[in-house]
Amino acid sequence: MNSNEPYAFIFDMDGVLVDNMQMHARSWVELFRDYGLEGLDPDRYLRETAGMKGLDVLRHFLDKNITPQKAETLTELKDFLYRFMYRSEIRPIGGLERFLDKAAAMGIRLGVGTGATARNIEYTLGIPGLRDRFQAVVGSHQVKEGKPHPDIFLRVAELLETDPERCIVFEDALPGLEAARAAGMKSIALATTNPAEIMNNLPGVITVTDDFTPLHPEEILENAFMAQPSAT
Repeated sequence: MNSNEPYAFIFDMDGVLVDNMQMHARSWVELFRDYGLEGLDPDRYLRETAGMKGLDVLRHFLDKNITPQKAETLTELKDFLYRFMYRSEIRPIGGLERFLDKAAAMGIRLGVGTGATARNIEYTLGIPGLRDRFQAVVGSHQVKEGKPHPDIFLRVAELLETDPERCIVFEDALPGLEAARAAGMKSIALATTNPAEIMNNLPGVITVTDDFTPLHPEEILENAFMAQPSAT
């Protein structure tokens, strides 16, 4: 690893840039109820499939043999419900804008790696405070395997022209944290989806936080790489 190479921060989107995972969970529950699946609550969705591609969510809960084409149609329906029901409620998570400003000023490269659909990516990254912040954005539709496979994060690192070992991932979901570890990246866990005690001792997790308010880019680099940060 060349010490002169840049560092990068790679962010999951839902539950990290915006605190919206309960909104997604409730949207999935409403869709499943319409298709005859009763008794599924948002917490079970979050516990078992948060961060996964729509195809994997549908195969887990609804039909293990569902075709990719049918899954895409149902995922689009769920995403419409999500945008319709929560459009006025979505905003950047606490402290995020200040944190991004500081990281950018240090020359840290910024990217997004998310399991969201293309339309939801465009929608969320277009809200005030997030627009034009990131140099690379990769969704699950752009890689072969979604989280917990590392493909998404590795592709973001490639686009940012940064060694995976010099990337820090910000994640809220267990499959995403597993994907970061598989990619050879350390991570910061946000306790917006899972309790902090679940994530505290996971391999590769530097720290767990409720939002970005207490975080400082320079301290993260020091803690992660045991050296004075150099984001040139």
